[in-house]
Amino acid sequence: MPTNADLYDQDFFQWTQTTAAQIRGGKWQDIDLASVAEELESLGKRDWRELGSRLQVLMTHLLKWRYQASERSRRVRGWQNTIEDQRTEIAVLLRQSPSLRPHVPDLVAERYLNAVRKAARETGLPRETFPPTCPWTAEQLLDAEFWPEE
Repeated sequence: MPTNADLYDQDFFQWTQTTAAQIRGGKWQDIDLASVAEELESLGKRDWRELGSRLQVLMTHLLKWRYQASERSRRVRGWQNTIEDQRTEIAVLLRQSPSLRPHVPDLVAERYLNAVRKAARETGLPRETFPPTCPWTAEQLLDAEFWPEE
């Protein structure tokens, strides 16, 4: 029978099930602790990536909302839905992992230029149309009542 460490490399799903059973059974001596630690860290990284991704999508749509106002009447529902959905999911993520909240400004700064690139590509506007740094605070981005105007 393969060891817990062997299972980690050979069959990840089986490793998760076996390790959970070993933890519940108090069989700590059979557990590959290094792999457990690695997976726990990866869960935190997953939430970090999700928060960054959702912020990027949110900023992209807020940029389109603000800088392509002429298209709002045609695209208002789609843009509003995306903005509201991202804000809702970010709020859920921050409720589940409140220690991520202080990192929102850093993630905004890190992901803003990607949001500009995507907004420029999707709108056909030159990148120079958009500010070089995010024109909104983290609080504004997360505020369900905030809608940037011209």
